[in-house]
Amino acid sequence: MKKQIDVLTFGDLCVDLIVDCAGAIPEFGQREKLVRDYSLEMGGSCSIFACQAAKLGLNTSVVGTIGDDQFGSLIYKILKESGVHTDYVRIDGQYKTGVSVALNNKSDRAILTYNGTIDGIERSDIAEGLLRSARHLHIGSYFLMKKIQPYYPEILKKLKEYGATISLDINWDPEEKWDSGIWNVLPYIDVFFPNENEIMAITGKSSIENAIDKLKGIVPIIALKKGKEGAEIYSQGNKYFARALEVEIADAVGAGDSFDAGFIYGMLKGLSLEMCAKIGCICGSLNTRITGGVKGQPGLEQMLAYIRE
Repeated sequence: MKKQIDVLTFGDLCVDLIVDCAGAIPEFGQREKLVRDYSLEMGGSCSIFACQAAKLGLNTSVVGTIGDDQFGSLIYKILKESGVHTDYVRIDGQYKTGVSVALNNKSDRAILTYNGTIDGIERSDIAEGLLRSARHLHIGSYFLMKKIQPYYPEILKKLKEYGATISLDINWDPEEKWDSGIWNVLPYIDVFFPNENEIMAITGKSSIENAIDKLKGIVPIIALKKGKEGAEIYSQGNKYFARALEVEIADAVGAGDSFDAGFIYGMLKGLSLEMCAKIGCICGSLNTRITGGVKGQPGLEQMLAYIRE
């Protein structure tokens, strides 16, 4: 069966209110402080991933829920503009669209999230034909999307039977329990995309080396994201490194998700792991030039131009 969808993802559909608060640390006690700027952008790890994948020319579909409100309309508009197929995005008036408030100081950020539609996807939203049609499934925001968590083993088993590959970017666990059935999911994963804090938290190890050792027999490819230092790839006893580009950073929102999409683009094109990581770093780095998760994302030609350089 010919696969009609290159990349499928379950959307954590929300908006990001990004506040540039460098030098202004929030305090209770009704203390008011001035910030330098703010912007309202489409958020969601999977949504940002989907936009980058579509901009690279991959046939990309999102399954998810948006509220019948202005934030939902903004998300739908940006997905469409980025080339993402929205046939499986459902408008549901019982939900308020999810919101994340990111307090950003360029090199780091604190995030406050209202879940809303982020956890709106249900098993009934995922049709059997959709799973059969997908070459690749990307899972993100694992710990925020609780309704679908119990069904992942069944869904991923079917995807494997249909010949699909699967990637996972867990993101942070707000409860900091680092379980929620994740160890039943990891054996199905082809590419795992943690950052340094996440991989140590999920494994319970105090060093990157020990965390890698615990996972390397479970997940074939571990792509460890290291921010402005680039990425390290671990697979079959080998280690590869890719550098980030030197760019003027506006913020890091969505950089990791854009890296994921660039890496998966390379993988679906049959490229080497070194080249997958290089493309991922190009996409992640360019993303940081402009505030928000999607405005700085490169299209296919821009990404290829950096490869040629």
